[in-house]
Amino acid sequence: MLVEGESDREAVLALARRRGVDLSRVEVVAMGGVTNIARYVAELAPTYRLVGLYDAGEERFVRAGLERAGLAPGPDLADSGFHRCERDLEEELIRALGAERVLAVIEAEGDLAHFRGLQQQPAQRHRRLEDQLHRFLGSGSGRKIRYGRLLVEALTDDAAPAPLERVLGDTLA
Repeated sequence: MLVEGESDREAVLALARRRGVDLSRVEVVAMGGVTNIARYVAELAPTYRLVGLYDAGEERFVRAGLERAGLAPGPDLADSGFHRCERDLEEELIRALGAERVLAVIEAEGDLAHFRGLQQQPAQRHRRLEDQLHRFLGSGSGRKIRYGRLLVEALTDDAAPAPLERVLGDTLA
C-alpha cells in the first residue's frame, strides 16, 4: 500500500488495528511525498499488487506514475485500488470526527493551549474552526504523524473516512 507520508501510514495502521485486520503480509509504504510515486510503482508493480491513498490535488502524479509503470488506470483511480481524499486525510478525519471531537483529542493530548495560541494568530482569526484545526495538525514537529493515529483511534466504529476504509478493504481483496 502506497501512502503519501508517515501520518497517512499511521492512520492506516491504526484503522487496521481497530478493525482487527492482519497486515503482516502487507507493507504500508510512506513515499515521502506523492511525487515519488512513479519510482515506487516502477519498483513494486512487477512483483506486488498495489493500492494507495492520495490527495485530490495530487491525482495527476498518481495517474502518471501508474501509466509510466505500464498500468492502465481507468477514469476512476479507485478502480485501480487508489483512493482519493478530497483535500487530504487530515481533512477527512476532521470531517468524520467533527470539530468538537477533534478539539477533545487535542485537549486530551495537552495541546489545547497550543491550538488556542494558533487561533489568535492574525492569519487564523477569521478562518473556520475546521481550517484552524487542519493548520494546527500540520504544524509542529511530528504532530501530523501523532494525530494521524490519535484521530483514527477517536473515531466511532462506523465513522472512518471512506477513502481510508476503501484502501484498507482493497488491501485485503
